[in-house]
Amino acid sequence: MLKALGLDPSTEAIYRGMLADPLGGVAELGHRLGLTETEVREGLDRLVDLELLRPAREVLGALRPVRPEVGLETLLRRQEEELARRQEELARGKAAAAQLASDFAELLPNTEVDGAERLVGLDAIQSRLETLANGIARECLAILPGGAQSMDSREASRPLDERALLRGVEMRTIYQDSVRNDPATLAYARWLTELGGQVRTGPLLPQRLLVFDRTTALIPIDPLNSRLGALCTSSPGIVAPLVTLFEQTWETAVPLGADRSRADGEALTPGERELLKLLASGMTDETAGKQLGVSLRTVRRQMSALMERLHASSRFEAGLRAAQRGWL
Repeated sequence: MLKALGLDPSTEAIYRGMLADPLGGVAELGHRLGLTETEVREGLDRLVDLELLRPAREVLGALRPVRPEVGLETLLRRQEEELARRQEELARGKAAAAQLASDFAELLPNTEVDGAERLVGLDAIQSRLETLANGIARECLAILPGGAQSMDSREASRPLDERALLRGVEMRTIYQDSVRNDPATLAYARWLTELGGQVRTGPLLPQRLLVFDRTTALIPIDPLNSRLGALCTSSPGIVAPLVTLFEQTWETAVPLGADRSRADGEALTPGERELLKLLASGMTDETAGKQLGVSLRTVRRQMSALMERLHASSRFEAGLRAAQRGWL
């Protein structure tokens, strides 16, 4: 129950055991919980680190449990502060990417200025990708939004990905959830994992991004207009926030083999939740579909199903009922 707060099942059991009988020793606690003394001691150390156990005042060397309403509130506050910090880092990463695109949008094609190069045309981009992929030593990070990837894109990437993985390069790729409905892209993603790559998916992704060895990054000049080309930069002040952007997105994505379905008959899937949020913000069906990497028809079908589940006669009412249920 408390895994989200940093307590694994055994540590939670030890905490509950201490609350029930704070005077019991390690051996007695282990016997009651079916844990070894080593496991109990490790759990006690973890609880001390989380400030759910404190030194007792009456018995030297003993520990006393902190009341749940106090200790768990402290953990929640810490997580809220960490979430705020991560959101701030994510915002800085997005701002850095947008600023980079703005600063170098007027560069002459395929020229380098201050560590950034504007690449125009598929050939120029593919050539640079081949150079970067062949020179990569340790790690490649990729965010690939937009749902299904084109056959040309997959075929151009296949030999580069294969050579890198066979050399032992760590590859982490994030696709949009909607690729799970595209057999060709899904097959490619599974092929990557079979070769040792790691693949996750998320309902709503930032712009396309490739980072090589955390030293060089490739992003589109304008995510909405691929004809403007791509920007390749090795500036540490730009690459570092983009790596942070990737890591934050990776943390909220789920492994390819994980089930994105609802945990029960009521809750929303992440994709459904994002769809409701986008439409509630005033976004059109078509624009929301592009953000989620799904077709207009899929958006309307999903929204119709949600309205039926919520017994709502309008989208406004559906949003209101979802909020009342705590889904948003």
